[in-house]
Parts: sequence; structure tokens; C-alpha cells
Amino acid sequence: MQEKKQALVIADLGFGDAGKGTIVDFLTRRCSAQTIVRYNGGPQAAHNVVCADGRHHTFSQFASGMFLPGTRTLLSRFMLINPLNMLKEARHLNACGITDALQRVQIDQRALVITPFQRAINRLREIARAEQRHGSCGEGIGECMADALQYGDAVLQAGDLASDATLTRKLHFMRDAKWSEFAELEPLLPRTEIVRQESAVFTDPGTLIACAEVYRHFSTHVEVLDAASVRALFAQSGTMLFEGAQGILLDENYGFTPYTTWSTTTCANAQTLIEENNYTGKVSKIGVMRTYATRHGAGPFPTEDAELAATLPETHNAWNDWQRAFRSGHCDLVATRYARDVTGEFDYLALTHLDRLVGLPTWPMCTAYRYQGAPTDLSSHFEHKGNDIHALRVQRPPDLERQAQLTQLLHSCTPIYQTFTARPRSGPASSVWAEACSFIEEQLGAPIAITSDGPTAADKICRLLS
Repeated sequence: MQEKKQALVIADLGFGDAGKGTIVDFLTRRCSAQTIVRYNGGPQAAHNVVCADGRHHTFSQFASGMFLPGTRTLLSRFMLINPLNMLKEARHLNACGITDALQRVQIDQRALVITPFQRAINRLREIARAEQRHGSCGEGIGECMADALQYGDAVLQAGDLASDATLTRKLHFMRDAKWSEFAELEPLLPRTEIVRQESAVFTDPGTLIACAEVYRHFSTHVEVLDAASVRALFAQSGTMLFEGAQGILLDENYGFTPYTTWSTTTCANAQTLIEENNYTGKVSKIGVMRTYATRHGAGPFPTEDAELAATLPETHNAWNDWQRAFRSGHCDLVATRYARDVTGEFDYLALTHLDRLVGLPTWPMCTAYRYQGAPTDLSSHFEHKGNDIHALRVQRPPDLERQAQLTQLLHSCTPIYQTFTARPRSGPASSVWAEACSFIEEQLGAPIAITSDGPTAADKICRLLS
């Protein structure tokens, strides 16, 4: 029998942390996926996977299906990589029993490489913003993307790592460029130990030498592909998974400026890869959402509820120096519908964290906002009746100034809830909350194909997907 050829594109319908990693792990096992394509983001991703035997890994630059032997990771041309971080991640995977993780990695030669100089200036900029932080992960994503736009081929790419001359030349260029930017930024920075540590990468000559050595070592352990080799991968039969990073509500163009990422978090990059590589299999899009909303970092969050956050503590997400607090709130269908509208209709939904609802008497879902701010014309940003907002309008082409205005308006919005009451528990949580799940399907116009009652693949129930 001929092996089925299909591509499943997985995207997060929120601000990230919806459980993409655990869904990718589950689908890798269910579909025996051969290749998992990372189609956006970089080392800031944190996709948690827990195995039935208790092994746990937070996937950052490797695909989240790597616990399955033989599965490959393809880091696409839209991916940003940090070889130093990736070597560290490989060591943890090795401790988890995955001894050949690097050997199963393939990288498009056009993928951008984040240098220590870009990461340092990213962190220093965020420190200089003080209480006006953007919620950066501090991994240099935005700096690397901005440099690629400004300097073009002068920035470091995966295909440069094996060439001593090119690698050294580009590292020197990037250090000097970021050192000039640091000189302008320095007057705004406090005299703290963290500032001293981050700025030391520019003045310590050993940083560049050590970095070049590690990059050369890394290039000998992974496979770097040209465009023809990438096309050959897409020609193979079987299942390909496309694993997105972060969430659509953080998209660089359609998110809530300035609290966004320098990455296209919609399905657009995946679609581009599918088209430019002449992929002929069936393509399905799966939108992943939690049963409640979360946000790691600053920015508007209309349904945020500190009491809920205390009731549902996070196992794998915590306060950190850069994003700071991990925030929780009730299910926000207004924002989720906006995410769907931004990227287009989804074929299926995956609903995660149903087990977290167990013991809660109700499941509130925000179906509209009430604008509480100063009188203004809401029509250009919302579908509304008076001060009751039913939908966020999508601007095409996107306009960052308009998105910043939308951000300010959202800070003045409060949620309007429809509440569902739990029935006596009998079986998985998806059966307890069947009415609520049907309501989500109706609101988002797509069936729930996967429900998750826990962190492992065994905790998933799949219907509709073959």
C-alpha cells in the first residue's frame, strides 16, 4: 500500500504556550511523521513534552517529535538558530536517551544565525526600557531580523558556518555593528552587574574566538541543505508536520504592537514553504488553544485573572528576568477569533489543558468585550454595538501604527462572559464539558479533532484526523 502523503500545519491561536509541543509529539507518534519543519521563530521557543515514562524536555530549536526514533528536524529558511543554545539542548536530549539528536537535524543554508553580540544588545535594549519593556525573551530574535533587513548578506547564515574565512569576517562585522549601537545605548543603562556581564561580550576578544570555534564544531554535527535538497525532502511520501513557534497574537504584523515578536507567527511561512517546494500532498491546518488563556510577558490581556493564575499554577512556565510574570486568564474567544481571521480558516482545532478544569465549578468564556475608556470612534478597530465589542477587525495590509492604537484600546476593554457549568465527571474532561466544546467549535467554525487531558501522548483523544 502506498504511504499517505500529507502535511499538518500546527499554529497557536493565542499568545503562545498553548501546548504545541505536546500536540506535535502526539501527532508524530500517531502519524509516524518523518520530518518536522520548524517554520518560524528561533531559540526563544519553549515547547514542553512529557513522555509516559516521566522523561521531560523543553524543545527550543529541535522539533518536538524527536522522542520518536528516526524523526528528523528541518530548520527552515524562516528559522533563526543559535548553535550555542542548540548544543546545550542536545546535551539534555542525550540525557533523556536521544543520543543522535544533532545527526537528525537538517538546516536550510539560508537560516539566520544569532550571534552573542545580537543577543547581548537585545537584552541591553530591554533593560534600558525599564518599566516600558516589550516582553522580549532576550534571545536576540529581533536584533537578528533587523540586521538581516539592514545588512542583507553581511549577516551570518547557517551556510557560512563551515567556512573559516566567511565565519570570521561576519562575526567581526556583527560585533563591530552591535558595539556601535551599544555606544549609543550606554547612557540609558543603569550601572548593574547584568549590564556589565552583557556588555562584556563586546570588549572581551575571547568571545569572538570561542564563538567561531563552537560554530565550526556545530557545523560538523548537523546537515546543512541547499534549496534543491530541501525540495527533495518535500517530494517524499509520508507525513510532514509544520511546527509553529509562539502564538498568532504575537505576530510581528498583526499582533498588538509593540508587544510582539519579530516573526511571522501565522501559517504564512508554512504555506510559502509548501508552495515554493511544490508539495503535492494534502495540507491541513490545526489551530491549538488552551481551555484558558495565558500570556508570558507584557501587553494587553483583557481576561487576565490573578485568582485563576493562583488556582492553576504552571509546571513548566515561571517568572524569568526577561519576560517576567507568566499570566493566566479565562478563555478569550474574541482574541481567538481574531487569530483565526488573521491567518484564515483552520481545518481542525486541538484543545489542550482540559484536565486543568477538573474541580472548577464553571468554565467562563469571553464572547465579547466592553470598552471602558474615553469616548472615541471604535469602528476602525472593532465590530461593535455601542461600547460592546464583538470582534477585532483585521487590517490588510497591516499597519503598525494602527496596531499600536488597537493595543491602547484593548487596555481599556473588559470581558463579557458566557459561563458553562460542569456536569458530574464520567470519563475524560472533554465529555464533562461537551456543551462547552461544542460552543467553541461553533464560535471558531472548525471541529475539535484533538483533546488533551494531560501532558503525555496517552492523555490525548483524537477524532476526525486519520
